[in-house]
Amino acid sequence: MNTFDALDTVKPYKIWDGAVARAVKGDRISLAVVDMEPDVAVPTHQHANEQVGFVLRGTMTMTIGDETRELHAGETYVIPSDTPHGGAAGPEGASVVDVFNPPRADWEKLERLEPSAGNWP
Repeated sequence: MNTFDALDTVKPYKIWDGAVARAVKGDRISLAVVDMEPDVAVPTHQHANEQVGFVLRGTMTMTIGDETRELHAGETYVIPSDTPHGGAAGPEGASVVDVFNPPRADWEKLERLEPSAGNWP
């Protein structure tokens, strides 16, 4: 863990086809900027990590539990622990910022890509 980092120097995790996450983490929390290509589906999944986030760029249709909503840049979401959630990026793709507690240790087994610039503003 570095005290300071530039996101374009962080090796992204390939979390799904068409979706990468540039993550930084501390002992008890992680933050990820997730870039999704246009119309990429986020499969329904759940994890013990509590998750809060916001849409940075584009649109995203999200289902959290039994509620579905289209989110635009600047809108937020809260996903309690162990709650099924998923969705899809809009036609221009999307970038979101996700914060997890505890950190996403399960991502450590995912493929890492070479550092690159993200799609956010």
